[in-house]
Amino acid sequence: MKRHYTVVIVGGGTAGITVAAQLKRKDHTLDIAIIEPSEEHYYQPIWTLVGGGVFEKEVSVRKTADYIPKGVTWIKDFVASFSPETNRVTNKSGAEITYDFLVVAAGIQLNWHKIEGLPEALGKGGVCSNYGYQHAAYTWEVLRNLKKGQALFTQPATLVKCGGAPQKIMYLTADYLRRNGLLDQVEINFMSPGLVVFGVPEFRDTLIKVLDRYGITFNFQKELIAIRGEDNVAVFRVTNPDGTQHEKEVPYDMIHVVPPQSAPDFVRESTLVNADGWVEVDPGTLQHTRFENVFSLGDVTNTPNAKTGAAVRKQAPLVVANLLDVKRKGKITGTKRYNGYTSCPLVTGYGKLVLAEFDYNNRPDPSFPFDTTKERWSMYFLKTRILPLFYWHGMLRGRM
Repeated sequence: MKRHYTVVIVGGGTAGITVAAQLKRKDHTLDIAIIEPSEEHYYQPIWTLVGGGVFEKEVSVRKTADYIPKGVTWIKDFVASFSPETNRVTNKSGAEITYDFLVVAAGIQLNWHKIEGLPEALGKGGVCSNYGYQHAAYTWEVLRNLKKGQALFTQPATLVKCGGAPQKIMYLTADYLRRNGLLDQVEINFMSPGLVVFGVPEFRDTLIKVLDRYGITFNFQKELIAIRGEDNVAVFRVTNPDGTQHEKEVPYDMIHVVPPQSAPDFVRESTLVNADGWVEVDPGTLQHTRFENVFSLGDVTNTPNAKTGAAVRKQAPLVVANLLDVKRKGKITGTKRYNGYTSCPLVTGYGKLVLAEFDYNNRPDPSFPFDTTKERWSMYFLKTRILPLFYWHGMLRGRM
């Protein structure tokens, strides 16, 4: 195995493969390596629909080898540490790889253990989660068997990938119950540590109407801290109006849990991160603020946009352009900047979707010439049938 590459990309998920493919299309002579341990690649946005019974989980997975761009070296290993001062990464195998340019696209880490009792309870007794290929199908099993009682849907206090996903499965659950005449038999509660239903007012107004339609109670300042699976009880940390806190036990028949999340440990322990543990980049250029030959994109960065694949679609061409600019001219000369664009396709029922697109300032940034704050079947069709094709055949091939 070679020990030096012009560009080393850490992470072979959506961001890493997309950047590699676009770099090769721009300059096929580039010597590029992707460091990625997983032999399987997942289209994660579809897991909500797996949990809702629309798709089998197998449609979301393909072989990583089939999507490593031609001419790019795949180093099948874990990164253990970074040494950006000497342009070096060290893998768990002990191999040291040096580079001219580094792209950090390591994604996000799911910290199931941060909720006491969750690892032991998950996947049985009504405790489910769409945040994982191996877990999503059980959500559908729980939903189909839910006839009465209480269904809880949680969101952690940390940043999460696809901030709308914690709510999407709740709306599908409510619609499934409605279609089967069971909505009056199940009390649905969303438990949020935050203070708003959604950060963008234009889309929040629509979601409030959806909540009212299904009779869902949206609870604020309630953070899941423990699950007692043997008792079917969830424990929440409740923040009172005066700032004091207390714990509250809530029984459940179904609970969909979104785990706390962070940058991966090997990233958080490096000198690449800010005080909060995310890779520190300029939010407009995605170049590292201290290491000029380092770029980062996707879920692992400190950029204040929602962490979605749609954000990567906008970030990747900019990273490619700026990296090549620095390589050829010694600095970024282009004036284009990333405005924080992200997209959150909010499934609000079977055949209904609100396409929430917005920027850093929580201002709508629509791609279509019509009102996307409304629930539409066309946008549901886009998510279920069109976007997966764009992903596998376009984005990962460097075509968009």
